[in-house]
Amino acid sequence: MSYPYYTGNPRAHRENVAAELPGSRREEQTRPEGYLPDAGLVDAANVALLLAQPLLLTGEPGVGKTQFAHSLAWELGLGKPLPYETKSTSTARDLFYGYDTIGRFHAAQTREGSVDSLDYLTWHALGIAILQSQPREKVAQWLPEGFEHSGPRRSVVLIDEIDKAPRDFPNDLLNEVESGVFRVPELRNARIEANSALPPILVLTSNSEKNLPEAFLRRCVYYHIPFPDRARLTEIVASRVSGLRDGALLAEALDLFERLREPGNEINKKPATAELLGWLIALREVAPAGGSLKSNPEIARRTMSALLKESADQAAARAIVDRWLTP
Repeated sequence: MSYPYYTGNPRAHRENVAAELPGSRREEQTRPEGYLPDAGLVDAANVALLLAQPLLLTGEPGVGKTQFAHSLAWELGLGKPLPYETKSTSTARDLFYGYDTIGRFHAAQTREGSVDSLDYLTWHALGIAILQSQPREKVAQWLPEGFEHSGPRRSVVLIDEIDKAPRDFPNDLLNEVESGVFRVPELRNARIEANSALPPILVLTSNSEKNLPEAFLRRCVYYHIPFPDRARLTEIVASRVSGLRDGALLAEALDLFERLREPGNEINKKPATAELLGWLIALREVAPAGGSLKSNPEIARRTMSALLKESADQAAARAIVDRWLTP
C-alpha cells in the first residue's frame, strides 16, 4: 500500500485489479476506551447519576460532547448509547416513537395491509430505553415483530444537538423525562412506564445556537466542556492516536494547530479536537519516519483539508503556515 492512493492520472487506471486502500480510521478517533474526560466532566456526570437528572453538555463543536455518551455507556457496561439526532422539525413524540399515519390510513381505506396499529409504529431512542428497562413479559404487547428486547436493563440515551429543535421541544419533554412515563394514543392510549430501578440515563448536547428554556435547564445537570490546553491535547493525542506520542512531528503539529486557533487571526471556523485527531492520523501516515513538519512543509499544506472546512479558511491557513515556517 502506497501514498498517494489517487494520483489524478488517467493513465494510472487499474484493469481488473482493485487498488489496495486503507481501512476506515474513524474507529481510532472514536473508541470509547480512548476518551479522556476532564475532572469537571467526571464530577458533573456523577452528580447527574446521583440525582437521576439529564446531563446537559455544551462546548464548541468537535470538543467531545457526543463521544462522552459513548464513554459513559462503555465504562458502566451498558452497551452503546441509544442516539437521537435532533432536527428542526422534531417533536417530543419523536424521541419516543414514530407512527406511519399515512400508511395506516391507506390500509384502512383500501383494506389492504395490516390492521394492527403496532405494525405502523417505530420505537425511537427514549422509547426503546424505557421498554428495555422492564422485563419482556411486562411490555410484550407493545413490541413489534423482530424487536430485540434484552431487558430488564439500563440504557444511556444520547439526545444530540437539542438546541436545533423547536423551542417547545425541551419543555414538552419535562413531564415524561421526570416521571419516566409516556402515552401512545395510537395504541389505545397505552401508558408505558420505565422501571424505577433502571431509569434511562440521559446525555444531552447543545452547540448553544439558541438558548434553552429555563424550566428545562432547571431539571438538568449542566457542564460546559472547555477547549483543552496544550498539556490536555497531548494526553488526548496519546490516548487516541497510536504511534504519535512524542517527537518533533507531534510538537510541531500542535504548534501549528495553536497558531490556527489564535484569537484574531483570519480563520473563521477554527479547527477543534476532532479535526486535530484526524489531521494527526493523516500526518502519521504520510510523514517520513522520524521527519518533522518544518523539514517537510508540503506535508502540512497537502493535509490541511482535514483541519479546515471553508475555502477562505484554507487560503488563510496557507499564509499562516508560511509565516510559521519563516524563522
